[in-house]
Amino acid sequence: MKPEESSPPAPHFRHPVRVYWEDTDAGGIVFYANYLKFFERARTEWLRALGHSQQEMVDTTGCMFVVQETTVRYLRPARLDDQLIITVDVRERGRASLRIAQQAWCGDRLLAEGDIRIGCVARATMKPHRIPSPIFEAIE
Repeated sequence: MKPEESSPPAPHFRHPVRVYWEDTDAGGIVFYANYLKFFERARTEWLRALGHSQQEMVDTTGCMFVVQETTVRYLRPARLDDQLIITVDVRERGRASLRIAQQAWCGDRLLAEGDIRIGCVARATMKPHRIPSPIFEAIE
């Protein structure tokens, strides 16, 4: 069985996403850039599942996460009304950045996979900032 035809792994976090008309292009498939939106939503919900939110982080610490780098590999298309599972799996945890592997699955089909590096920065200066301790400790 090819890797893209296996079942979704048991990552740290899984988030369901439905494909809507607005997500597709003229060919009726998900526009490639929308996978980055799906990955972003899953990371936001992953943070909520850890007991934190992006807004709370800004309000209480003055810092926020920003995307520093992404690499996405597209394998198969998603289509209108597909129910996707977007996974989040932390691969590296530094004091001011995280490297996160993400995948988009439709059933047992791997559609896209991404490697995303996010950094924590002070909102006022956009300079690197340590990930707040409560969040850092919650991340496995």
